[in-house]
Amino acid sequence: MQTLTPEATLTAQTTGHQLPQLSHARNPGMALDLDWVASVQANTSAIERRCATLGGRRSVKKDFQAAWLLKAISVIDLTTLSGDDTEGRVERLCAKARQPVRAEMLEALGMPDLKVGAVCVYHDMVETAVKALEGSGIPVAAVSTGFPAGLSPYHLRIAEIGESVKAGAQEIDIVISRRHVLTQNWQALYDETREMRAACGDAHMKTILATGELGTLRNVARASLVCMMGGADFIKTSTGKETVNATLPVTLTMLRCIREYDERTGFKVGYKPAGGISKAKDALVYLSLLKDELGLPWLQPDLFRFGASSLLGDIERQLEHHLTGRYSAANRHAMG
Repeated sequence: MQTLTPEATLTAQTTGHQLPQLSHARNPGMALDLDWVASVQANTSAIERRCATLGGRRSVKKDFQAAWLLKAISVIDLTTLSGDDTEGRVERLCAKARQPVRAEMLEALGMPDLKVGAVCVYHDMVETAVKALEGSGIPVAAVSTGFPAGLSPYHLRIAEIGESVKAGAQEIDIVISRRHVLTQNWQALYDETREMRAACGDAHMKTILATGELGTLRNVARASLVCMMGGADFIKTSTGKETVNATLPVTLTMLRCIREYDERTGFKVGYKPAGGISKAKDALVYLSLLKDELGLPWLQPDLFRFGASSLLGDIERQLEHHLTGRYSAANRHAMG
């Protein structure tokens, strides 16, 4: 079993949350390069073999594990996207975002000011979240553009972005039109992404690919590249509403596209796996893969996020076990 380096442990001390303060130049996008897109392939069997070994090749224990779990908390987009969301629920979620782990535990771990990366809500709850998070430095992310299917009239999808930005959202999670990928209409996907990026203005745009509906890893890779060319600040796996959400093979595919884009253009793009990541041990695997493929710069909130809610509760349980040697009941770590 191999242990991750102490160098990575130190990254848990960094919690910079206000997204305009980037550690890198913002991706401006580029002209659509169809030759580059056509050249992108994905060796599915090799990708799946690599991912099948990840859980066994990486193991972190004791203080190292605690540090990595604290890092995971700092990059969580704490999310509620339910039809029965209320202002009270969002306010409680925001309180949890401000204080993700019990204060005495954070003091004992030497991280009293730890916060999550962002709070993600529907447009109707943006103003509530902004008010509840005032002064915390935690940005509000709004899902937009006809989330989750992205099938509402196009002009309304663009207008929805503007309304969320006006309401105070600093990040916009947009959904692409899956049909453009399935029909290989890369020009249409590029044009759509460019227009949505323009509508976001200074707000950062996370482009949701809905990878579970794209059919192949090659489609995932090509869609990732086109969206980055279109100016995406992040590429994101899923809405969380698909049958298949974030997976390790999809993650490896997207991370390698990010690396190639950075190597060719000099611009870093963030990554956000979303949906289905609910256990602390899974978060550790994703973080180790991220470090292996992209390095330490991507272990910060401006380049990596988990789209999750229940994940935080399990991490809190693991941290309590680290401090006390005992596991507590899950209901002691509610979201609000």
